[in-house]
Amino acid sequence: MVKRTGEKHQVILEAAVKTFARTGYHRTRIADIAREANVADGTVYIYFKNKEDILISLFQNMMHRFVEELKKELTQCRDANEKLERVIAYHLTTLGNNPEQAKVTQIELRQIDQTINEGISRPLKQYFRLIEEVINEGITQGLYRQDLNVRTARKVVFGAIDEVVTCWVMSGKPYSLAELKSSVYDMLVKGLQ
Repeated sequence: MVKRTGEKHQVILEAAVKTFARTGYHRTRIADIAREANVADGTVYIYFKNKEDILISLFQNMMHRFVEELKKELTQCRDANEKLERVIAYHLTTLGNNPEQAKVTQIELRQIDQTINEGISRPLKQYFRLIEEVINEGITQGLYRQDLNVRTARKVVFGAIDEVVTCWVMSGKPYSLAELKSSVYDMLVKGLQ
């Protein structure tokens, strides 16, 4: 039986982020992750079935924390504009503060097969629903156009933020991702109004 929690589980996931970011998902071996985690190769198999399982678990774990923390942040906002601004700032700041995690989510997860795609789609949909809730709230509050297609608007919002992060990861240049939040927000909110 595969165990899914505990301190070693978390240590292995953290080691996987570092290893995937450094050598890439396809070139990483279980032994590389075990070495980074300072555990025996066999220990990894106590917690995970294989490398795919590690990547899926890693993404599910990251997205669960990301969405739950973002939900807490949004409870402090007065309206949809403030929530949209918080979504953008939180996304850019979180990944900007975790460049290895950003590299895994922006590069390594894009080179995956159908099994992994199915494993990561559910937590990503939770984030998409959260963005759609903000957009719907903006429509209800009269802040955003009434004729907006919420699903398309969500794709544009997520796509813009995602592309900014991808460009940051790919550039390899040392600049602050969080500093881009105001200009991204300004462009997106004007498109929604």
